Amino acid sequence: MTVKVTRDLATCLAIRKSVFTQEQGIAEADDVDGLDGTAVQVLFYVDQVPVGTARMLKDSDTGKIGRVAVLKPYRGHGHGARLIEAAIHEAKRLGLLQVKLGSRVDTTAFYARLGFRPVGEVFDDVGIPHQTMVRDL
Repeated sequence: MTVKVTRDLATCLAIRKSVFTQEQGIAEADDVDGLDGTAVQVLFYVDQVPVGTARMLKDSDTGKIGRVAVLKPYRGHGHGARLIEAAIHEAKRLGLLQVKLGSRVDTTAFYARLGFRPVGEVFDDVGIPHQTMVRDL
C-alpha cells in the first residue's frame, strides 16, 4: 500500500467518476468544478493499482479536504483513513494550521475518529446532507 501526492489528475478523476458519478449518481459537472488544477491531489495504491483519491484546496492557513473517493471493492480496509492522514500530513508540511471538510452526515463518525469535530449546521450538497468538520493541526 502506498499513498502519495500526485499530478496524475486523470487517474484521480477516473476514480471519482466511478464512485461519484457511476455509483452515487452525482452529476459529473457537480464533481469536476475547475478547481482540481490548484488542488493537492492524493492517490492511494494497493499493489500498485490506484484505488482511492482525495484532494486538498488551500485557503489562507486552512486546507479544505474533499473529493474523497475509494473504489467499492477496497472500502472497509482503512484506505480512506490513510488518504485523510496523507492529506493532513501534506497540510502540515505546507504549514497550514487547520484542515476542514464537508462530511456526508452518515460518515461524520469516521472523521471524528480521525480527530475532526463538527462545526455549524448541516447543509445540503448535491442533495446529500453534509456537516462541516474541522481539525486543528
